[in-house]
Amino acid sequence: MTTRKFTPIPASLPGALLIEPRVFGDSRGFFLESYTRRDMEALGIQEEFVQDNHSRSAKGVLRGLHFQYPCAQSKLVRVARGAIYDVIVDIRQGSPSFGRHESFLLSEENHRMLYVPVGFAHGFLALSDGTEILYKTGEYYHPEADAGIRWNDPDLSIPWPLREHGIESPLLSEKDARLPLLSDLESPFAYRGEDP
Repeated sequence: MTTRKFTPIPASLPGALLIEPRVFGDSRGFFLESYTRRDMEALGIQEEFVQDNHSRSAKGVLRGLHFQYPCAQSKLVRVARGAIYDVIVDIRQGSPSFGRHESFLLSEENHRMLYVPVGFAHGFLALSDGTEILYKTGEYYHPEADAGIRWNDPDLSIPWPLREHGIESPLLSEKDARLPLLSDLESPFAYRGEDP
């Protein structure tokens, strides 16, 4: 008999999945398995992850909303330190949720992970100093494939929790500040009805 290592929490956007790992903790600390291929496959996440990334962000840093094309990347995102307000936007042409966003709190306390399939733009706001994010990708990074949507696109109306966390304005890269609006984007992704 095997014990379930991951509990899936369906997202409202088809294809995305919030995942809660089983955590073993005591007075010494905690232990969890952050990834096992067979258990992720049991959740419907079939791709082979080929690259691990690690980033650190100061409080108020906003990265995104990013996607890659060609060489599109799926992502499995988790927070090792601090907390993020994590956002995905469905940009798959023909999707019943095209242009809709969903947000999640990922933190070192809740240990939750977010599976972001190909066809979604992804971004996050760091809610604490020294926030560290670890994520696996289903494709190698190719700088020429970088693309995205502006974080404050009025058509998306994402309620970034800036004031709630004492952030006057987000810290953005020059590249992210110049990203186009969704209405100016001809999405290269098509919805095929598949869910993880």
